This record gives sequence, structure tokens and C-alpha cells, in this order.
Amino acid sequence: MSKIVKFIKDWMLPLGMAVGASAYLIYHFIPVIHPAGPYLLKAVSIIQPLLLFFMLFLTFCRIEPRDMKPHRWHWWLLLIQAGSFIAMGTFLALLPDFSGKIIVEAAMICMICPTATAAAVVTDKLGGDIAGIITYTVLINIVTAIVIPIFVPLLHPSDGKTFTEAFLIILAKVFPLLICPCILAWLVRYLSPKLHRKIIRFKDLPFYIWATSLPLAILMTTRALLQSNCGLLILGGIAIASLITCVGQFWGGKAVGGRYKHKITAGQALGQKNTVFAIWMGYTFMDPVTSVAGGFYSIWHNCFNSWQLYKKRKEEENATSEHPSETEH
Repeated sequence: MSKIVKFIKDWMLPLGMAVGASAYLIYHFIPVIHPAGPYLLKAVSIIQPLLLFFMLFLTFCRIEPRDMKPHRWHWWLLLIQAGSFIAMGTFLALLPDFSGKIIVEAAMICMICPTATAAAVVTDKLGGDIAGIITYTVLINIVTAIVIPIFVPLLHPSDGKTFTEAFLIILAKVFPLLICPCILAWLVRYLSPKLHRKIIRFKDLPFYIWATSLPLAILMTTRALLQSNCGLLILGGIAIASLITCVGQFWGGKAVGGRYKHKITAGQALGQKNTVFAIWMGYTFMDPVTSVAGGFYSIWHNCFNSWQLYKKRKEEENATSEHPSETEH
């Protein structure tokens, strides 16, 4: 029994991805379940944000407010994300009839997409700086809310959204799941210290909440991919674009972070994305087909995170076996 528990714990993320994909495939290929679809979708749309909210609340509880301050590597990552989005947007604005417009827009979504709220959980597991990545998550959401409304009308002027309208739409999307958990956590910290001490004892709880929410995220990813109406050529192009941007951002983040002794944190900040936001951004502001990019990116970054966590776990097991006496004290 202990071996089964250890196996599930060690491979929780790949298992979660498999469960999420399988759950939607079962629903998709068994028509008798389809009438329950709207109710299941409603349940997921409620449960998933609640899990993310609670996970981020627990993470904020562990951060001292004074530790949330910008670092130099933050500005470099912001420049990479905003700069690449602006460069590709300018290219498409100058060449509106470019044949690969959908692929470029997919890459734009993957580049400007904010850091995932779950990134702090993975960063903590990998030994990174929680306060650093939470600070960057706040900064990139602010930048996203400003940059996207400026450039989207240049690419899709028929949408008719003003800067203020688009800004408020994005703000309404990110505020409840980013700012509210922070405010609540700091209220608990200062108004109920005893409750706060009890909460922070459960160090691994945010990770297990993320592992629980991951199947739901993959389920929605699978749904987005199967419901897309684009051809295989376009679908393949978007998959490649999302893979290239995923690899590039993890590599770029680690390269920048390595110069400031924040390699792990910067890598996760730039590479791990809020793919639910990416999917929403695609069908809200861009060509709806580009929303598939968020689905593909979800697969790539979760696979990479699973590999990183596996590698980290093996390093810890090897260190324990080499120095068993250190664990006895």
C-alpha cells in the first residue's frame, strides 16, 4: 500500500493530466452523457476558480508583504513579454494579409499571457523564491491589461472595443483571482495571527490543491482542442508555435534569472502560464482559432514542470541516501 501511495505522490502531475484528458474523452465519445454537459461545465467553471483562489490565498499567507518588491530580473522579463508581443503585433499591423497571421497571433498570446497563479506552488517545490514570482505575477498582469487593449484594435478593428472597455474586461478577469486572495491573506495575517499560524503549518497544501485543479485545467484544454474547427495544418502550426514559445520562455527566464541568482524563479515566471487566460484571450480578442494555443501551451508547460519536479525529487532522494545521518537530527 505504501508503494502505491508513493507512486501516486511521485507521479501526481502526469496522472492528473491523464485523468483530465481521459475524463473529457469519455464524455466526448459517449453521447448518452452529453445532456449533462452544460451542468458539468458550470460546475467546473465554479470549482476551478475556487481552487485557484484558495491555493493563491495559502501562498500569500506565507509571504511577508515587505518581501514583495520588484527586482531587476522582473523588468527584463517584462521587456521580453511585452516587447515580443508588440513586435509581432506591429508586424501583423503592417502586413494585415500575411498568410501565417493565425500562427503569429497564437505566438503573441503565448508570449503576453501572464504567469500562472500556480507558478508559485511549483517554484516553491523547486526551491525558488515565492515572493519574487508572486510580485512578477502581479506586475505582468498589470502590463497585460495595458498592452493588450492598445494593440488588439490594430489587429481586429471590427471588434469595436475601446481601450477602457478592453482594460476593464481584462481587469475583471484577473482581479478576483489575483488581488482578492492577497487582500484576504494579509487581513488574516494582521487581524488573526493565531489563524495565520495554523494556516502556514500546511506547507504542501497549495501543491495538492494545484494537483487537484490540474485535471480540470487539462479537461478544459482537451475540450478546447477537440472543439476547434481549424484544419490539421493550422492546428499543427499553432502546436509548434506554442511549443517554441514555451521552450524559449523557460530558457529565456532561466538565462536572465541566472544572472541575478534567481534562475528557478525567473524560469517559472516567464515559462509557466495562466493558460485559462490564454484560451479566453484567444476567443475574446483574437481569431477564435488562436485560443487553441493556450491548450497546447498547457500541455507543454505541465510536461516540463512534471520533469522538473521529478528531477528535483531524485536529487533530494540521492542527497538523502548519500547523507542519511543528516535526516536523523
